[in-house]
Amino acid sequence: MSDKAGRITLWQVEVFLATAEEGAVSAAARRLGASPSGVSQQITALEAALGVPLMDRSVRPVALTPAGEALKRRAQNILNEAAAARAEIAGSDMAALTSLRLGMIEDFDADVTPRLLSAMAGELSSCQFLLETGPSHRLFDLLDTRALDVIVAADMGAAAGWMEVHPLMVEPFVAAVPRGAVDQAGDVVAQLRALPLIQYTTRHLMGRTIADHLARQNLRLSHRFELDSYHAIMAMVAEGAGWTILTPLGLSRAHRFREQAEILPLPFAPLSRTISLNARAGVLGEMPGRMAGKLRPLIKELVVAPALARMPFLEGQLKLA
Repeated sequence: MSDKAGRITLWQVEVFLATAEEGAVSAAARRLGASPSGVSQQITALEAALGVPLMDRSVRPVALTPAGEALKRRAQNILNEAAAARAEIAGSDMAALTSLRLGMIEDFDADVTPRLLSAMAGELSSCQFLLETGPSHRLFDLLDTRALDVIVAADMGAAAGWMEVHPLMVEPFVAAVPRGAVDQAGDVVAQLRALPLIQYTTRHLMGRTIADHLARQNLRLSHRFELDSYHAIMAMVAEGAGWTILTPLGLSRAHRFREQAEILPLPFAPLSRTISLNARAGVLGEMPGRMAGKLRPLIKELVVAPALARMPFLEGQLKLA
């Protein structure tokens, strides 16, 4: 055996596992934020260190050799142990954390997310951040495939057994209607039935949550539009094209249309969602709980307090969890 045998790095293991799970070098490179040539070089170096081929990269998806299959079974445990060791070394000192792959729900828009990161960066002074924003279902997929360490996302029902969950905030859904289109002293539901519903897309979790809730209320509302953009939805509401159901976070992203719309409580059974910080249980030690503790006061300042000032009827419904 050569002197180089056994000289493997955590990065090589991470690259190998990403390639094995994604089935292609290019997909692994996108997941890791690396170049395809860099991924290939790391796999080649790992194979040289172990003295055996691990995968056939000439086929799609890549085919693991028996040695590659054996390493894949061990690889995630190796990476988890390394992450746990980093967390244990950091102990109660969050400043000792050196890297964090963070996923943030897209509802924390360009104004909120930088403030959250800046606040965490002050505490995690030596930490390198990788930020991924997107819809909740995508963030959970990335956490499941270990492409992210921690995510802040809307709960998707019962938590998987491998997750630890730290609730951050609860927000209700509200109705946004064209200004002057609804007399709140009258039959609000009947008036809304006469207006088209501009629906948030059911391709995303929030849209499916709204659609399921309306079905449970036996409300069949006509809708011609199903969009995935808060700005486009609220622009149509402002123009009088219909009404919509969104959350305070969604409304804050389309704040430019605030004056042309009225925000009302849902005129039927209430609906809310919880946004939580999620991580793989037992991997980062106390770090996720400590991070959630840092996030809650920021969310209160940046999200809850401004929304309650504009919509005081949400008092007691829009709150920290």
